[in-house]
Amino acid sequence: MRSDGASDGTRLLPTLRWQGGADGHVVLIDQTRLPDAEIELVVRTPRDMIEAIRRLAIRGAPAIGVAGAYGVCLAARGLTEGSAIRAAVRAELPGLREARPTAINLAAMVDRMQASFESAEASALEGPALKEHLLAAAQRIHDEEVARCDAIGRTGAPLIQTGDRVLTHCNAGALATVGSGTALAVLYQAWRNGVRFSAIADETRPLLQGARLTAWELARAGIPVTVIADSAAAHLMARGEIDRVITGADRIVANGDTANKIGTYSVAALAARHGIPFYVAAPSTTFDFSIAAGAEIPIEERDGAEIWRAASQGSPPAGVSFRNPAFDVTPAELIAGWITEAGILTPPFGEIRK
Repeated sequence: MRSDGASDGTRLLPTLRWQGGADGHVVLIDQTRLPDAEIELVVRTPRDMIEAIRRLAIRGAPAIGVAGAYGVCLAARGLTEGSAIRAAVRAELPGLREARPTAINLAAMVDRMQASFESAEASALEGPALKEHLLAAAQRIHDEEVARCDAIGRTGAPLIQTGDRVLTHCNAGALATVGSGTALAVLYQAWRNGVRFSAIADETRPLLQGARLTAWELARAGIPVTVIADSAAAHLMARGEIDRVITGADRIVANGDTANKIGTYSVAALAARHGIPFYVAAPSTTFDFSIAAGAEIPIEERDGAEIWRAASQGSPPAGVSFRNPAFDVTPAELIAGWITEAGILTPPFGEIRK
């Protein structure tokens, strides 16, 4: 059975789990319904998994990587003949890989599943044995991400001091992973270590992942948290009311430029202006050394309705256009360090490249 995260209770609910044997299915928390309702969504087909990823029922770079891996297993669900399984898996790989373009984890984990599938083909595995092979590969990916979250927490916890006020942007907690989180894993571990501090979660517009998800997680874990409007961060920094910033990441490239939820660059620039250390917490699976610099990272653009619906339940004003980039890129020079399972790193990231 897969672990559902940290053993001390900071994992609130299992973000995502496989249920049953090789012909089982995925159960995940529908994050679009939080915090109003804790609803579990059953996913039985790769197409349903792609839809869940695209509509953000499951989100966060590590979490969608694991979701994509299990999506490959779902392609074989209910099939018995080796030829049918192979055809179904091959047909679904591209759609799963490309469900969201910015977070590297999704494509990387689907590629890893493809490599496992091809090794099974080379070994002439058939029928049930082939499905068991795929499920075991996905479960290894799941377990490894849980372990990385715990290690990230241990790496970063010493950065948090008693009395600190720690700002985070978007949601980089348990809900964004299959363990205790990335940025929030640091906070959880520091709290377990007896350090008492407070967290500040900015709203993270347009979909309010900070106000809806991060605040919900931290409150459930017993960590004091205050929600602020995104536009209030500069005011609090200027008043000396923020001591450090820790965020997650969706893709970190060779020079250290880091893609994360839209608005992260603004927070990093403000932190630099006020002399506040800004850290990124991410597992090695979020690093993409095939890209030299942040300008090359593909940035997902989402439906403009995510913006205008926050102000109107009807329709947008006539003649008004909307842009809704989901991510931005923070230049490496604004980042004090990258908190990983291998330590707190700086480019050229030799420990991760090994």
